[in-house]
Amino acid sequence: MKDLIIVGAGGFGRELLQWIKDINRIERKWNIAGFIDDNVEALKNYKCDYEIIGKIQDWYPDDNQVFACAIANPQIKESIVNKLKSRGAKFEKIIHPNAYIGDFNTIGEGFVMYPGARVTVNVKIGDFVTLLSSSVGHDVTIGDFTTISSLCGINGNVNIGRRVFIGSNAVIIPSRSIGDDAYIGAGSVVITNIKQSVKVLGNPAKKIDL
Repeated sequence: MKDLIIVGAGGFGRELLQWIKDINRIERKWNIAGFIDDNVEALKNYKCDYEIIGKIQDWYPDDNQVFACAIANPQIKESIVNKLKSRGAKFEKIIHPNAYIGDFNTIGEGFVMYPGARVTVNVKIGDFVTLLSSSVGHDVTIGDFTTISSLCGINGNVNIGRRVFIGSNAVIIPSRSIGDDAYIGAGSVVITNIKQSVKVLGNPAKKIDL
């Protein structure tokens, strides 16, 4: 049985630990080893039954270790994952038992899926996508390192690029495209295509400067 290390010990890391424990209660798949985080005090003042066992910058994986990524920011997630993969790290898919995945979907490496999340049919999900408790409709494509927050509605035939961040309660109407590195603010309703690196907010979603 592999030792599982969670990359990132912030709030997302503690949530991901809970989902891993839920999976292990049904069928024990991993020995949970703890967290790695460059902030060694990330767990200070929080109750947690696992500890930070080292820094990301110093960590070199061994053959019995696998990893789960608990980094929400897409650009930081890509940087950290690539650093660890260059050292030989292998990442697990973490799919909560209460999530739903339909048929004919393609799911990449390092996928994290929260309880209550739904993926319907013919969806293509890239590597290191994080899907909180949201719904993804038919024929959607989601690019590598994208993070979709809670209670979002991603409707049919939407094409989402790489390293996109979508805030909670956002809605994307069918057949729209979101460019690489775009940022969709919480509560936004996207009714037009969004270009690469553009940040939008509102209903309807409009370009903003942050």
